[in-house]
Amino acid sequence: MLETLQNVSDLAWPLALAIAWIAGEFGHRWTGLPRISIYGLVGFILANLQSGLLPSSNHIVLLANIAFGLILFELGYRINLRWLRTNPWLGVTSLVEAFATFAAVYVVAQAFAVPVIPSLLLASLAMATSPAAVLRVVNEQHSSGQVTERILHLSAFNCVLAVFTFKVVVGLWVFHNTGDILHALWNSLAFLMVSAALGGLFGVAVPGLLAKLNNTERDATVVFAIAVIILVVLTHALAFSPVLATLAFGLIARHRRIALSQAEKNFGTLGNLLTVLLFVFMTSTLEWSMVIAGAGLALVLVIVRFAVKTLGVAAFSRMSGITWRKVLLTGMALTPLSAFVILLLEQTRQLDLGLIEELTALAAITLLLEVIGPIITHRALVLAKEAHDPKNN
Repeated sequence: MLETLQNVSDLAWPLALAIAWIAGEFGHRWTGLPRISIYGLVGFILANLQSGLLPSSNHIVLLANIAFGLILFELGYRINLRWLRTNPWLGVTSLVEAFATFAAVYVVAQAFAVPVIPSLLLASLAMATSPAAVLRVVNEQHSSGQVTERILHLSAFNCVLAVFTFKVVVGLWVFHNTGDILHALWNSLAFLMVSAALGGLFGVAVPGLLAKLNNTERDATVVFAIAVIILVVLTHALAFSPVLATLAFGLIARHRRIALSQAEKNFGTLGNLLTVLLFVFMTSTLEWSMVIAGAGLALVLVIVRFAVKTLGVAAFSRMSGITWRKVLLTGMALTPLSAFVILLLEQTRQLDLGLIEELTALAAITLLLEVIGPIITHRALVLAKEAHDPKNN
């Protein structure tokens, strides 16, 4: 009997992925909504049914990190550093909107009587725009243009800045509780440097291997996918940042002139399968009680975050060569947040900070922006005439 129950439990995740994929396909066809929004909604519903159909698993967490790593590699691969040299105001825009978001969210969290360290963690996480949601919407809609390129670059920069700020806050927490400055520094600066260095090492070594094989067009996707999996597992095991490592890997690989064809983007069937798992997993970690408890603060933070990011982009619109209309659309498109938050919080749980329960607003924000964020991003790209409008079918 126990063995039968265990077998049924083992089927939970495969069945959840099947249900999410079917719901995503029909939901997208009938409503035009992004598939990832529907995947997330299915994950939340299945996890919060009275029976709790989706059991937690370290293997699922690792697979979710691999899925996120593949997305971050592709995002890093699409970043053009030469654009920053020709248009440095894009970098300035990223710094201003990210740290202005940090300050605004911190002030709001304090006004809601959230303790200082949780407020700082909440503010650092709110800086980021989910690269998973943005990239999947862009790829799904074959979007291209000025707004598309800006949100891809800004979401990548936001990730780096958010990880940096998050680790500084964790370092402050460690120092405050232990008084050990060396331990605090290791949990911030050394962590960041080693993570980026590992990604950079892969970014040099893997293209070098492909060049030796002298068959980069056929083998690039498989080799890069295997390398991302190894890099994610390695950084996960050593407690470094898969986010920074895979972003750095993609960035360096691009500038080693190894090209991925259009068909190879998303890593094909593997990438599509892992994307379903990633978005189902993210919302499956959320509890309905936490969503309700943090709903009030979450709504305020979503509005503040949207306003500050839009104003941050608008502040340098003329210098960076973008119209006011596209400023608003760029701010709209930067709405998604969830994937980055959930996976970074999973790492925080491993550090035993004991602060997760105090961040109930994150559960509500995550669910809200997991479902609504990709829809807003898609709508912004449609209004910018850079994506297909399903209403025109």
